[in-house]
Amino acid sequence: MNSECIEKVGEYTATAKGIAFDTCHKIYILMDDRQMDLMKDYGYDPLISSSEMTADEMTETVAKWYDESCGLRFVNAVATVGGDANDGFTSIVPQGYDDESECLQCGDDIFEGNSEDGVCENCLMSDAGYCEDCNRSFYYEERSDEDYRVCEDCYREKAETEEEDE
Repeated sequence: MNSECIEKVGEYTATAKGIAFDTCHKIYILMDDRQMDLMKDYGYDPLISSSEMTADEMTETVAKWYDESCGLRFVNAVATVGGDANDGFTSIVPQGYDDESECLQCGDDIFEGNSEDGVCENCLMSDAGYCEDCNRSFYYEERSDEDYRVCEDCYREKAETEEEDE
């Protein structure tokens, strides 16, 4: 999470009652006791109250959760309002904000347009252990052609095709 987003998060955690995370991509800053109760009822864990952490610790925790989240990640502040409950949501870091995802091979961030099938350029260009046919992250070690690295499924498929051609 960049410093601009951390600053925005800090503005909300300063008065928040707590924070909640679904351990995938939904991160909430809870602005009142009703929202704390709702997240508890929904089964959010971790659910951390302002009595357990300072505002700065909550900000750091939200940033950590964000950095560990999947590509669908977002941070919303939520407060109880009269009328339409959706009016209580404030987008702090919108979904898709940073337009990056993780490499399926090494886990590093991939910025949009800098990957092929979810694999970063470094893994594509290195001997990182991906199949040259399907980008799976393992090789079929018994392959006799050292320059052509493929997984077991692709190796067998190629072998079957070669047998049929003979």
